[in-house]
Amino acid sequence: MQAFFDQPCQNSWQGLGVKQAMKFLKLGVILLLVGCREYVTVLETETVIPNSPKEIVSVTDSLVKPVLYQQLPSFESLPVDESKEKFISAVLPAVLIARYRIAAERERVLGLLAQDKWSPSDSTYLSQLQERFGGAHPSELPDRMLTHPSSIVLAQAAVESGWGSSRFFREGNNLFGIWSYDADEPRMPASLAREDQNVYLRKYEDVAASIQDYFETMARARPYRHFRAARAETQQVQQLLPHLKYYSERRMAYVDQLQTIIRQNDLTRYDAFRIDPKYFVKKPK
Repeated sequence: MQAFFDQPCQNSWQGLGVKQAMKFLKLGVILLLVGCREYVTVLETETVIPNSPKEIVSVTDSLVKPVLYQQLPSFESLPVDESKEKFISAVLPAVLIARYRIAAERERVLGLLAQDKWSPSDSTYLSQLQERFGGAHPSELPDRMLTHPSSIVLAQAAVESGWGSSRFFREGNNLFGIWSYDADEPRMPASLAREDQNVYLRKYEDVAASIQDYFETMARARPYRHFRAARAETQQVQQLLPHLKYYSERRMAYVDQLQTIIRQNDLTRYDAFRIDPKYFVKKPK
């Protein structure tokens, strides 16, 4: 098409009638518009509500299918090893999806920070991210939006949900026992009160939403500032774990438990797992 338009007019149109010339012109305009169309890469996920643990796809390959599970069944009837395997297979895809989504937003933030000026919509977008991830200025967002190895997320999810046995996980997709302080958001009551106050836990649409909220909590909360500083320097699991002592009232006993779970279940092997590239598709913007 480029050669067609670059040639002198008399050569391009020589021997063509008016109708034929108009057809060529229309074709050229169509090709030009198609060539200029912008595309965006989209992750295509699949939502599954399993009736039994058998319907959870086992994660056996480093290229993972992006499945979002909702209303997971109980694993209590399964042997311990199989129960853990099903838990990991249900949670790991959600971890990878949440990490991808945050990484995509982080890339957009880096692009905006490289610009001299922001549009009103860009400023609003950055303000919304600051509400989610914290920080006094948008320049703090890239570090706060970093994520950490999947093995750490899996270990914490296993501890906080009892390897998927907790009611909050099965009924509300709440992996980490995150509390709710907003009566207007989806939530469910805990069975026990604390200091004579009713306790509520958040309910999530799917497991990935729970993990997204977990990452945002880790980004905002002051007790995790040392963890964030360490995470900005390294992705080495054993160097990061000690900085999670403030995640639990048990302090270093909690860190020791995470280390044991990661070691005994060889969770670090999942740190190299990624979403299968075939589920990333290009669509018109």
